[in-house]
Amino acid sequence: MKIISPSEAVHLVNSGDTIVVQGSTSIPMTLLRALTARAGELRDVRLISGFGVHPEDAPYAKRELMDSFKAQSIFVPNNLRRAMREGVADTIPAFLGEVPFLFRSGQVPVDVAFMHVSEPDEEGYCSFGMSADIIFSAAECARVRIAQMNKYIPHTQGPAKIHVSKLDAICRADEPLIEVPTPVPSEIDTKIGGFIANEIPDGATLQIGVGGIPNAVINALKHHQHLGLHTEAITDGVLPLIEAGVIDNSLKKIKPGVSIGSLVLGSKKLYDFIDYNKSVELHDVAWTNDPQIIRQNPRAMAINSAVEVDLTGQICADSIGDTIISGVGGQHDFMYGSALSEGGKCFIALPSMTNKGQSKIVAHLAPGAGVVTTRFQAQYIVTEHGIVYLRNKPVMERAKLLISIADSSVREELEREAVARFGIGFLRLK
Repeated sequence: MKIISPSEAVHLVNSGDTIVVQGSTSIPMTLLRALTARAGELRDVRLISGFGVHPEDAPYAKRELMDSFKAQSIFVPNNLRRAMREGVADTIPAFLGEVPFLFRSGQVPVDVAFMHVSEPDEEGYCSFGMSADIIFSAAECARVRIAQMNKYIPHTQGPAKIHVSKLDAICRADEPLIEVPTPVPSEIDTKIGGFIANEIPDGATLQIGVGGIPNAVINALKHHQHLGLHTEAITDGVLPLIEAGVIDNSLKKIKPGVSIGSLVLGSKKLYDFIDYNKSVELHDVAWTNDPQIIRQNPRAMAINSAVEVDLTGQICADSIGDTIISGVGGQHDFMYGSALSEGGKCFIALPSMTNKGQSKIVAHLAPGAGVVTTRFQAQYIVTEHGIVYLRNKPVMERAKLLISIADSSVREELEREAVARFGIGFLRLK
């Protein structure tokens, strides 16, 4: 295993190359800084990223570097949002679970993979640490594989590994890992979490997101039994349930006894927990997010959030009007897979109002807003005012139900909007 400098490693990149960059809390910033330093020598290098978290903006996504680098993302990470607002970066709409197919089919050619990996184990395999999601398939397809190796990266279990012999360049960068604080649920989050937890039976398999509401759901599940975890992001919130034996994965059909995810997001305590831990595996997102895999676990529960929901049940989760703030991610994949599961349920959870006092239950989605989950897929919608079930309900009845869980200050206005939209039939509903 030959270690070279970051500047030597990035000299394997040529003008016109497409680079896929590892994400989550494993963004290889040392490699990206070294690549950015070559801006004067390179033209039309395309960098594709997925979900990611880092306090520093992506160094290559700057107006003055646009001739050298094209910044693109499948799920807008926080360190590209400024560049997105300025028009310096762009986004590629895609279901997260289908991204590996785009690489493997050649629809999105991958010339170079930038990875952030653990030290090799006794057999010479490096782990992708906290992020297997899209980097596993990108590394499989890439012509050139460049790794930033970090002694602090946990060695996660599962198939998402790469042998050192497959790496074309390795540089050393023993940087402390990015930690993400666990959001403390608010009073509103706690109410929402309680409504959802009441609908989750013992023996369910959970897909749960990131934030205050998911943590509130987790807190409300501490008296459940034999829960499983098959999710996209594994967070600190699930640790107490795993340690207490509430999540034991004993009733899952897919990988029983093992908690499954495609990325990890949290604290050093969580990263230490997953290090060489055989009860937790990270997999390629094409597998974790495959609805036909998800559906095989009985009582699969998909718990996701939204920016706003219209009166017919259309769910926007990736944008505020025209401004794209994230991506489809795995919401569609898990909503669909859970709906097909025996006893499965899908939840969209959101506070009834924004921090600015605007209703999140709306007559019409904001102009430019994206529909991440269609009205045809909507099941349970939850706010702090209650939980309603929309599946198989007529549109006017849906509107009535959704208005009932909107903030009381906007219900009258929403009813007027519903009459204007649906006509006399809405007035006749009891």
